[in-house]
Amino acid sequence: MVTSPTIQAVPYRLTRVGVVMRPDPDEPLEAEGVLNPASGRGPDGRLYLLPRLVSDGNVSRVGLAEVLTEADVPVGVRRRGVVLAPDEGWERGKANAGVEDPRTTWIPRLGLHVMTYVAYGPLGPRLALAVSTDLERWRRLGPAHFRYQPDLDTDLNLYPNKDAVFFPEPVPGPDGEPAIAMLHRPMWDLGWIRPGEGSHLPAGVTDERAGIWVSFVPLAEVERDITALVELRGHAQVALPAYEFEELKIGAGPPPVRVPEGWLLLHHGVRGHIPTGGWDPRAQRVSYTAGAMLLDPEDVTRVLARTPEPLLRPETGEETSGVVDNVVFPTAIEEIAGQRYVFYGMADARIGVARLDRVSEGQA
Repeated sequence: MVTSPTIQAVPYRLTRVGVVMRPDPDEPLEAEGVLNPASGRGPDGRLYLLPRLVSDGNVSRVGLAEVLTEADVPVGVRRRGVVLAPDEGWERGKANAGVEDPRTTWIPRLGLHVMTYVAYGPLGPRLALAVSTDLERWRRLGPAHFRYQPDLDTDLNLYPNKDAVFFPEPVPGPDGEPAIAMLHRPMWDLGWIRPGEGSHLPAGVTDERAGIWVSFVPLAEVERDITALVELRGHAQVALPAYEFEELKIGAGPPPVRVPEGWLLLHHGVRGHIPTGGWDPRAQRVSYTAGAMLLDPEDVTRVLARTPEPLLRPETGEETSGVVDNVVFPTAIEEIAGQRYVFYGMADARIGVARLDRVSEGQA
């Protein structure tokens, strides 16, 4: 396989624009925040966000909201209701329930919006998939299933998993054939499921920190039967924490964007302190910032470059104070009149937007 030369810098920057969505004080489904949206263009050509709506008791649903602009800049939203709720048993646990943190990718080859979301059920956060042609009606494909891979000496289905997102077009799979690829973030600590169990690492993995992995489904199988999307295989590690701003863990952000340098992947990095067995983000003392990396188009497991410092860090009041303080969490990228914008969660309470620009070599 021919690979591209390593690139020394990621020539992109983020510039915050403002807040586009805040909780409606008269809407009980938003009592604990609106955050971490997916996005897409509807059949009407309009741009929509699919925000996570959190009601009392930390129960999450996925909403739909039309993006409003002024001079082609996002400035607000018009709510269109709820499109996904925790209606299935595997999305509801006794202590919690939710369909959380949706990410949507329009895949032209399939003619579908593909959503990944976190189903917070009896065993905690697990990945699930749904598809739609119009962003309003979603067909659940069910929980993601990671096929057993002998060289890992473990079953990835055992582990909690988050931050999953699909590439918008087929990429070379492990065998070189076209495949649909999904980035995701398995977490190795099983102590929260069974006290004392601790971390169980796959063969060849020596770092317990959560990082970005990729799994594949052959394109031919998906084109024959869309339900094949949940049968993921060819699992491989892409990136682990490498810099100070991501010392605890990293996770994928919006769907990767094809740029001249390769696949641009925005990600979040986390630093600070997470209590042992602490899966409640409200109990964490951490900072979430936004970074970026470039992946090789011929081998998406290969990182060509990444940012040693954040592109965006919590600085404004909306980002430093909220349900979880000090969080910027990018989850969607969209183009408006030729300009790319990134939508991100602000302190787990609101949704902000930042402009994504390519910079010259001297500015990178």
